[in-house]
Parts: sequence; C-alpha cells; structure tokens
Amino acid sequence: MAHHTAINRSFNGSSITLKNIFRPSKLLCLLLLGTLGLQPGWTQSNALPSLGNGEGISLGAERRLGDRIARELYRDPDYLEDPVLDEYIQRLWAPLVKAAAARGELSPELQARFAWRILLGRDRSVNAFALPGGYLGVHLGLIAVVSSSDELASVLAHELSHVTQRHIARSMDEQSKMTPWVIGSMILGAIAISKNPQAAQGLIVGGQAAAIQSQLSYSRDMEREADRVGYGVLTDAGYDPQGFVGMFAKLQQAAGVNDNGAYPYLRSHPLTTERIADMQARLQLNSVNPRAPSDMAQAMLSARARVLSQNSLEALKAWTQDSKATSAQATPAQKAGALYAATLAHLQLKDAAAAERSWQALSGLTAQSPQAKRLTSLLQAEVAAKQERFGLALQLLETPPGKALQRPELMATAEALLRLPPHPASAAITRQLRELVTQAPHDAQAWNTLSRMLALQSQTLPSLRAEGEAQMARMDWSGAVDRFRAAQDWAKNNRLQAGDHIEASIVDTRLRQAQTLVREMQAER
Repeated sequence: MAHHTAINRSFNGSSITLKNIFRPSKLLCLLLLGTLGLQPGWTQSNALPSLGNGEGISLGAERRLGDRIARELYRDPDYLEDPVLDEYIQRLWAPLVKAAAARGELSPELQARFAWRILLGRDRSVNAFALPGGYLGVHLGLIAVVSSSDELASVLAHELSHVTQRHIARSMDEQSKMTPWVIGSMILGAIAISKNPQAAQGLIVGGQAAAIQSQLSYSRDMEREADRVGYGVLTDAGYDPQGFVGMFAKLQQAAGVNDNGAYPYLRSHPLTTERIADMQARLQLNSVNPRAPSDMAQAMLSARARVLSQNSLEALKAWTQDSKATSAQATPAQKAGALYAATLAHLQLKDAAAAERSWQALSGLTAQSPQAKRLTSLLQAEVAAKQERFGLALQLLETPPGKALQRPELMATAEALLRLPPHPASAAITRQLRELVTQAPHDAQAWNTLSRMLALQSQTLPSLRAEGEAQMARMDWSGAVDRFRAAQDWAKNNRLQAGDHIEASIVDTRLRQAQTLVREMQAER
C-alpha cells in the first residue's frame, strides 16, 4: 500500500504505532480470529459440545470491545468505502445471517446486540477476519481471487459460524480476568506488530505474551465445527456448497505456491487434509447441481477489487496490459474482467482516452448480461465523472420516473449533482438519501453525502445533524459531539425553518447520547 499515515496510541505506558491496520500479520490474524467468540450471551446450551469452560465476558462488554477496535479500523487509511463492492458484500452477507437465524444457529439476542457490520480493507492479501461484537473485516485481496460468489460466501459463512458458536469464549480462561480495555489493547498491539516489529516491545510486557499465546488460534474441533455449521448455513442460504471446496482448493494452492506470509488466512485457519476431505464428503452426500461457469459480473467485481487493492504505478500499468482482454483463448468472463480492470486502471492513471477505449470494448462484450451491463454502465458514469463530465454522468445514471435508485447509482448521482449547478433532481435524490439512512442508520458514507446535499440546498441544521450522524456511524464519538454542538448552536442563533424544530429536538437527544459514549470511553481507559 502507498499509505504511510501512522496512528499513535499508548499501550501500557509504551508508545506503539498503528500503520495500515487492515494488513494483519500472522500473529494479528491468529489473535483477531482468536477473539472471535468472546461472547457468552446466554446459558451454555446442551446442543453445543463443550470445547471449554464457556466463561468469558458479557455480550454488552464484547460489543463495547468490538466498538473500540472497529473505531481504529474506521480511522485507518486502508479502510475503504466503495458503493459497488459494499453492495456486493452485503448482498452475499444478508442471506447468510438470515439462514443462520432460521437454523437456530444465531440467537435473537446475539442478532440484536451485535453490530453485524462488514468493513472493507484496501489490502491485496487473501484474508477475512472477525472481531468481537460482530464486526467482520474483508480484504480486497480475497474478493480478487474468488471465481464465484459462492466461494466468497463460504468464507463469510465460516466466519459467521465462529461467532454463532461462541468460539474462544467457550475456551477463555486467563483473558476473562482482564478488562475489555486490556484485551482491546492487546489486539491493537498485535495490529501494530504487523507493520512495525519494534512495537512488540510495547506488547510483550507484564507477562501478556503468555496470555496471547494461550489464545492464538481456534482448536481443530472449533475449525471443524465452523466448517460443519458454515456448510449448512451456506447451503440453506441458497449458495452452491461447492464454493467451500473451491475456496479450500484456492487457499491450499496459494499456500503451496507462496509461503512468504502473503496468505495469513491460511495461517490462522490451517487447512488440514481431514478438513478438506470432510468438505468433499459433505458435497458428495448432498445432491447439488453442477457449478455454473464464472460469470461476467463476478469477474468484473473481482477485477475492481484487484485494481483498488494495488495502486502502485507498476501494478496499474500491468492491469492495462492484461493479455486476456484480447486473447482468443480467454473466456468471455475473463475478457470482461480484464477489460474492466484495464478501464479502472486507466482512470487511476488519469488516462481518460484509454479508459474510454477499454470501456467501449467492455460495453460490446457485456450487452447481453443484465448484471454485467449494469456494472458496465456504472463504470461508464465513473469514467465520465473522472473527466468532469458530470452532466453526462447524471444522464447515464438516470432511471425511469418513480423508480428508486440502487445504492451505487444513488451515491454516484448525488456526487454528480454536487458538482453541477442547481438541478431539479436534487430534491428527489435528497429524499432517497434520507430514506436510505433511515433504513441503514450506520451508513456513514450515505450520511456524509446527504449532509453535502442538504448544505447545497441551504438546509444548514439538517446538514450539520447529518455530519454528526456520519461521525456516530464511524464511532467517532468526540467528532459527533462537535457536530451536534455546532447544530445546537446554529439552532439557537438562527430562525428555524419549517421542520427544523423536530430536527433540533433530535440533535439535542443525539448530543446527549454521544456525550454519554464519550464518558464511557474515557472511563474504560
């Protein structure tokens, strides 16, 4: 990564530096995945085999611990908000959560109390990890290597199953004697080691190294259980269970080809021959349809992840010269992926003319596939926006009257309107953004965009409130207090418009909530 911004934190009196949190080392991945199940949210069920004493921290304490760690991830320069990839991940994730609940694997209390948020990291390593409190991290490198949505869904199902089966919480002993803040500091210390080995001095003090070593990874029983439960969740969610076997094969091949630490997921989830054979046996016992060939849309999404995860000049140039784009032996999906990557790479290199040529070739290839055609249209609007042809971008994103835009189109349309003179469509887009944040109140990017749209329409109080909500969504409590106070001050010193009285009341309530969160955070330190 090209990012070098450091975040300084104090860890037990020693200064450590957090760089590129989304690049876990071997220790980090083992530790992050080892903290996956800190929650004993309900009495130990007889349906769950005893893999430990089942003692640990409460659901509320685990959620607070997860919030604390997630706050650092939101602030890391590798954290990525990309509407296209966010939509893709959420589309895969939602059926898995629903299936886990329907199967009885996910308790109503756990579903209500945990965050269930997925954060994307701009990192090319093949990795996904879960944090306390129901937060998951997915690296773009993982999305880049999968050849089907079923493969990516299998990883998410496996991680989800670690959470629902309360792993590590069921084997916690020494960690249960520590405060959540100390546990969170240990995790952040491990994160620091991933990019700064000297930071280990801040971590290995006071006998804590031994405590970390005791919880580095899941037991084989836990891995088998996550495989078994994850397989059932994946199948019940409507995915092809072959995705599990296909993903295992990819990871095993990756380990054989490259053992320099570039594939940390393997190191924290060791793929034994027994586990692979078990997945193959389960597949044979189930009647499944043959796997469909890799489709264009999937190839294009993987291509987007590849390009966005590698922003060096050499890497971008390589994507513009991929031979698959013109090879007679390449499949249509491979060609679509190569052309999409080339177009996006040309945009990153600020070569609009070359991007236009690549896009033209891609457009002719994807015309018969609705999903691929949609991604191609979104990419065309992206090309137009990079050329500062915002009127054209708006025209490309236009939908039939009365039809709501999907999130990627909505965000792109709003960005175009923000760069244009006052436009009749602004009111409708603002209304749709309001509806979006009502349904997804943790969508920080949508709150920020809504704030800018409201400011453009001279709706100052709602705009300031939306800024505060964006900070709340990223768990920047202090930042939220600042924005809500600014909104409160504005309401006191200006004549309120129609509807602003309700907005001012909401601001007062949210300010008190943010202030409470700040006090709790300070008290836990």
